[in-house]
Amino acid sequence: MPVAVVTGGSKGLGRALGAALAGRGWDLVLGARSAAAVRSAAAELGVRHGTRAVAVAGDVTDPAHRAALVAAAGELGGLDLLVSNASALGAEPLVRLEELSPEGLRRALETNVVAALGLVREALPMLRASAAGAVVTVSSDAATGAYATWGGYGASKAALDRLAAVLGVEEPGLRVWAVDPGDMATDLYAAAVPDDTGPRPSPESVVPAFVRLLELRPASGRYTASALLDLGRGAGR
Repeated sequence: MPVAVVTGGSKGLGRALGAALAGRGWDLVLGARSAAAVRSAAAELGVRHGTRAVAVAGDVTDPAHRAALVAAAGELGGLDLLVSNASALGAEPLVRLEELSPEGLRRALETNVVAALGLVREALPMLRASAAGAVVTVSSDAATGAYATWGGYGASKAALDRLAAVLGVEEPGLRVWAVDPGDMATDLYAAAVPDDTGPRPSPESVVPAFVRLLELRPASGRYTASALLDLGRGAGR
């Protein structure tokens, strides 16, 4: 069975993507800071889908945690897909740049960019050994659009997009996809903008776009969820 590592895998998009992969026969390594939550997610997905799902609790900014994630994948037989989904806002709720502390910006950059690169570096040998090695970095429309209060988070996601683009050039044997899923009803969004209680798509509704990536394996690059779904429909004509 193919093996995926998904950070931020205990809830939201990470858990929804893990469920979709498990339902398609993937073994999983789920990472998250809450030990109880990630163990619950792994146990539930493993039982429901009859797959192996390993929980590794920890913070992606910790090199030892990143090493443990990759080691767990190795124990399952290798690594075919690395999903960098764990994110930090930098301030909760989000604030204007004049109020954003340097410590908050560093926190967003450390989690969203530095840790993602550290995990890729840890995982590269196994990804290169896979017949279909791939990296997915979860981006945001704040990486390309200028939205008030989203400056620090957006800057971190823009930096992550650039790392993914360069990695795709440097590793032509892999697929490296940055994916903007769009707004979703997640704890992260609620923490970012607690006063915005309008309806938003569920993470589960976005997951088919990620599945399209694995089915169609387009060129490395940056994609939006809506474009991926359109790409899938076009391929089916």
